[in-house]
Amino acid sequence: MSVNRDLNVAVLMGGWSSEREVSLTSGRGVAEALRERGWSNVTEVDMDRNVAAVLAGIRPDVVFNALHGTPGEDGTVQGMLDLMQIPYTHSGLETSVIAIDKELTKMVLVPRGIRMPKGTMVLSETLYERDPIPRPYVLKPVNEGSSVGVAIVTEGGNHGSPIGRDVPGPWHEFDELLAEPFIKGRELTVAVMGGEALAVTELKIDSGFYDYEHKYTDGRTVHVCPAEVPDDIAGAMMNMAAEAHRLLGCKGASRSDFRWDEEQGEAGLYLLEVNTQPGMTPLSLVPEQAKYRGISYGELVERLIIEALDEAAGT
Repeated sequence: MSVNRDLNVAVLMGGWSSEREVSLTSGRGVAEALRERGWSNVTEVDMDRNVAAVLAGIRPDVVFNALHGTPGEDGTVQGMLDLMQIPYTHSGLETSVIAIDKELTKMVLVPRGIRMPKGTMVLSETLYERDPIPRPYVLKPVNEGSSVGVAIVTEGGNHGSPIGRDVPGPWHEFDELLAEPFIKGRELTVAVMGGEALAVTELKIDSGFYDYEHKYTDGRTVHVCPAEVPDDIAGAMMNMAAEAHRLLGCKGASRSDFRWDEEQGEAGLYLLEVNTQPGMTPLSLVPEQAKYRGISYGELVERLIIEALDEAAGT
């Protein structure tokens, strides 16, 4: 793998989304890895509203996009970098706009044979009057990542029936939510890089469900990689993840999250969402699966930069 390590790299991170702290951790890890591998011109950029002016001053040859959530994952930053003609890692504008929106993602993937839970958009205010679908069900913002704002409403839970106005939950933060049937079973995920699925990881949590705290708090979740699932199930998940990556037009790395109801075999396998800006923290799943495949963290970072440069050059 030949690369000019004298190129000027800006690592874009932080920002103002609910995932700011995770993004800062990802970005610092990326910058450190590049410097350790001999990259001599690496600038860490904590994004603010003047980011275009900052980048114009730095004049990077390539941007490593380590942002999570909006506006770094929803096409906003991608459009800005396209206008500035700066190559960047991960997916482009159109893919980012679609993949951040769970309903748009379904519209692309489900007609093409990717199994996803059926969902319905609901006004949060109506939740105080009635359940949108039979319990148990999941409520989630349509365009947030890292399980931010996700709630599982069960028959015997403490949400009330209907949900009480005084009960904490995403219905206080978002005017509209996506309601999906709760898929019982195991939590699994597949990373895709360069169009190839890397592995299947099972996420075993200490309690509750795989939410933001479990994702980014050491000790709350055990990662089993490779997951201890039948070969046909692992193969089906890897095929679905790679196909979703291709159909959405993802670039660089993506991560597809699954639930599997093993009582139903392959018919109980559901893709929940595709993350186009997966984390690069020490607890993140893409670096872990890359390591399992013999790819070090530093090599992973370099590969993403090289792909971005090749994409921009049309090679």
